[in-house]
Amino acid sequence: MSVFLLGGGRDLARCGDLLRPFVAEARQRAADRAPVIALLLVLEADDDSSVARFTAMLEAAGAAAGEIRVESIVEGEVYAASALDADGLFVGGGLTPAYLNAFGRIGDAVIHRVLEGVSYAGFSAGAVIAAAPALIGGYRVGGVEVVSEDASEELDEVEVRPGLGLLDFAVDVHAAQWGTLSRLVAAVDAGLVTDGVAIDEDTALVVSAQAAPTVRGSGQVWRVESAASGVHVQVLRA
Repeated sequence: MSVFLLGGGRDLARCGDLLRPFVAEARQRAADRAPVIALLLVLEADDDSSVARFTAMLEAAGAAAGEIRVESIVEGEVYAASALDADGLFVGGGLTPAYLNAFGRIGDAVIHRVLEGVSYAGFSAGAVIAAAPALIGGYRVGGVEVVSEDASEELDEVEVRPGLGLLDFAVDVHAAQWGTLSRLVAAVDAGLVTDGVAIDEDTALVVSAQAAPTVRGSGQVWRVESAASGVHVQVLRA
């Protein structure tokens, strides 16, 4: 099993290509039957496009329509453990705090499913909440702006909350496109997290127990960690 962290993006073909190994792992787990890929979405009340968009993304990754089971809820609702009965879990994007709240009752169950061999793919918000220290948003640290308010996820101060725990480092997304690398740097500098990655759009970081983490896609992954001299940033490329 692997954990696929996608930094976002609007290009369905590019994002679909990044998800092809995820779909392949779900098929491998299913063996001689059709796999079940759970598409978990937390929607705004008036959102009528995300289901079609993320379904098309999985289809671009090679998933058949009959292999995708949509599990969509509205912001403020929470998932039941039965939503995780699948060979692959694809958690989409949207308002990050709402996604984290939606998994509040079944966080441990997600870990158990992944340990059982179910692959996890997170897109934007889905990638952020996969971490143990979930950097869910905010645009100020100590009242000082560290990123555009447009990337705040409707929060003021940068917040780190307990996430799903699939990773021991923090994740931020839309790095080059939204400028969120500066938020992660500020969070490390302030001691809110010890280390993390900021992932560009159309880019994925793949974490597996069987191999070293790898970068796929057209962008970069920015590795940020605390250092004796302050904060150290390393650029990782495909």
